[in-house]
Amino acid sequence: MPKQEKGKSHSTRPVGKRPPSWCKYQPEEVEALVVKLAKEGHPASRIGTILRDKYAIPLVKPITGKTITRMLKDAELAPATPEDLANLLKKATALATHLEKNKKDLHNRRALQVIEAKIYKLSRHYKREGVLPPNWKYEPKVASLA
Repeated sequence: MPKQEKGKSHSTRPVGKRPPSWCKYQPEEVEALVVKLAKEGHPASRIGTILRDKYAIPLVKPITGKTITRMLKDAELAPATPEDLANLLKKATALATHLEKNKKDLHNRRALQVIEAKIYKLSRHYKREGVLPPNWKYEPKVASLA
């Protein structure tokens, strides 16, 4: 069988654990940038992209020793639910509202089942790690109201 990959044109993360020599930012400056971008309303993934594209900071962790989400937690700016789970919840509610209008859309009904399976699996992981409370439960109707 042929491989599913289409090529190697995607970017790769740097191999070394140390910050690159051409990056002249100090850890305090990077933390201040992260907090400033978070206060503007950007999620953690977009903060990393902005730092990479506008400020030429390839990775935050080698410079500061902390991840972006850890800095947001320290500054008490972290969201209540993790970003990947929140994105899945938003996608599931959008698909559920679509399926209410289009009852015979079987392809998207299957897509909703796949997304909900991902939500259940990810929520189990976050409960085990202590990120979500043990009594947190995904309910499709509650998610659509939130």
